[in-house]
Amino acid sequence: MVAEGQALEAAAMAEAYAFTQEQTALLGSATVKAREMPLRAMAAEIGAATRVNDSTVQNRLFECHRLVTEYSPTFEAWRAGQVSQAHTKVIVEFGAELPDAGARAAYEKDVLDYAVKTATGRLRPYAQQVADKLNPRTVQERHDVAAGTRRVWMEDHRDGMSTLGVEGPAAEIHGIYDRLTQQGREIKSTDLRARREAAEQGTCGVGSGGSVGGDDAGADEPEWFDDRTLNEIRADLVMDMLLTAAPTIDPTGGGLAAIRASVQVSIPATTLAGTTSGGAELDGKCAIDPATVRILTGNAPGFDRVFLHPVTAEVLTTDRYTPTAGIKRFLQARYVRCAFPGCRRPAMGSEIDHHHEYANGGKTDGDNLGPCCTRHHVTRHAAGWTVEQLPGGRLRFTAPSGKIYIEDPPPRVMFIPDPDPDPDPDPDPDPERGPEPDRESPPIFPPF
Repeated sequence: MVAEGQALEAAAMAEAYAFTQEQTALLGSATVKAREMPLRAMAAEIGAATRVNDSTVQNRLFECHRLVTEYSPTFEAWRAGQVSQAHTKVIVEFGAELPDAGARAAYEKDVLDYAVKTATGRLRPYAQQVADKLNPRTVQERHDVAAGTRRVWMEDHRDGMSTLGVEGPAAEIHGIYDRLTQQGREIKSTDLRARREAAEQGTCGVGSGGSVGGDDAGADEPEWFDDRTLNEIRADLVMDMLLTAAPTIDPTGGGLAAIRASVQVSIPATTLAGTTSGGAELDGKCAIDPATVRILTGNAPGFDRVFLHPVTAEVLTTDRYTPTAGIKRFLQARYVRCAFPGCRRPAMGSEIDHHHEYANGGKTDGDNLGPCCTRHHVTRHAAGWTVEQLPGGRLRFTAPSGKIYIEDPPPRVMFIPDPDPDPDPDPDPDPERGPEPDRESPPIFPPF
């Protein structure tokens, strides 16, 4: 039943993709951007309705159409529950390398026969072997094409952590990992020699940042030992070199060395002061630890103070000591990310979109503007989306189909210091006096 339901969804996505191709064919010799718009508009509609990023939906539309039209036996086996969705992804992934339809058919028959009686983990190496055998292109030719897909990506996790991934030629990636490992082991060897010297002198280190023990502890400089694991050292080396070193190949004549990372951090004043320990946020995408944000704050050339409503936490206004574009800062503080339904791109890197077009009399103020990334800025105007701003910064998006989506500014969590404990509690109040009257709670001021 699960397989059948998933297959029906894939069939619907394939049908939607086919419809966009029909619409694209009607455009004739239009520009490339115009010819992309039917597919992007369809992805935006489905993404808003299913609350999935429209770029993800666009890829999904193509994948489903390719599965249904080019791998119909696999699709039917999936719908019948003979294989899982994971099996179909493996079959399509390695079959996509075969340019000839006849080779793909032979590959699919061989791999599908094996897929119905084995797990996905065992199917993957077998599918790769069959695809390599039937592929008319040499390994070098395929590698040259694959090298054009090299990329870097980022993924956010909880507790203020993120992943930086790099996909590139195997020799270079393995070389990077090996160099990091050698550097890490050299650091560990240096630390081990320092520990041995301290032991020979009758002292011992107390962890990373610890001090020397012994009879005259405190008389000499403290001994610092490195307690990081090899994995931690490798990660620190990568971040140190990428954030501080200049690239060897610089076509700008040295300009790349002057570029420094730029991030937008929101932190409650109470966390900055140390009275609370939460609420810091990086680009509206993930949490960041208070210690790191205090370091960033100490080196920041200026600040945006964001005033929030004490009850609803709605952004009321912003100000800053150094002159900047105040309206843009206000919108970045209010929306944090691109305001289009489902988008997570930071507002700091987005364009400012007039909800009511400026050419038609729309005003350039906070009540008629919102951040919109380049992709959705173009899609909104070209595909016919309209947007109306409601009180409190709420946005009412109307899709070309007429469906309406309400987007609220990101919710804010208020962090409040814990109340001081009563220094003289009364464990046995006088029963004749009755309960103590409720004391008026102190006002809660919003973080900024």
